[in-house]
Amino acid sequence: MRRAFSAVLMRDLRLATRAGGGGGMAVFFFLIVVTIVPLGIGPDLNLLAMIAPGMLWVGLLLSALLTLDRLFQADFEDGSMDILMMGDLPLEALVAAKAVGHWLTTGLPLVIAAPLLGLLLNLDESAYPPLMLAMLLGSPALSFLGTIGAALTVGVRRGGLLASLLVMPFYIPVLIFGVGAASAATSAMPSGVYGQSLSLLGAVSLVSLVVGPVAAAVALRANLR
Repeated sequence: MRRAFSAVLMRDLRLATRAGGGGGMAVFFFLIVVTIVPLGIGPDLNLLAMIAPGMLWVGLLLSALLTLDRLFQADFEDGSMDILMMGDLPLEALVAAKAVGHWLTTGLPLVIAAPLLGLLLNLDESAYPPLMLAMLLGSPALSFLGTIGAALTVGVRRGGLLASLLVMPFYIPVLIFGVGAASAATSAMPSGVYGQSLSLLGAVSLVSLVVGPVAAAVALRANLR
């Protein structure tokens, strides 16, 4: 089972690298979102620094949504999904492997790019470590929860927008706790607020590791009968 999980994961990583688009497209979209904000708000550096954590989290969330449709749709269209579902790997583990691959090719590059893009928003230097830690804890939830929307819309032509609408309510807690953790670390709030927000963010990610693959597997079985 471990070997099958690794094989599915490596397959998705190779396909994402060969096809391009995945992580590179998400990072480029992230750059566009962050670049437009200063142009719309103006040259007020204090205001930009104040909203920087929130805007970086919003950009991360939107960029992750952009790539949800490639989780299952391509495999469904070329028939690979039927072959994968007939293998020895349980469907829940198969979904988990694809979610891990999505995070490694999309979520992780976005987290790495966030500090660099923070320069455009005049993000305070002390905010970089807590922001990175919060994104590392919260970004896996975006991939695992995203599998639910991708599974519900598999087989739907151009279902990326519908998948985004379906998973958006699940992303709200990640956004709230992620921004709260980054903001608490750079403001005059008590240190306990930062730890509490970080703990809640980690709890959401842990729950998503269990709920995401199970719910997505149920949706895939219903859609691919």
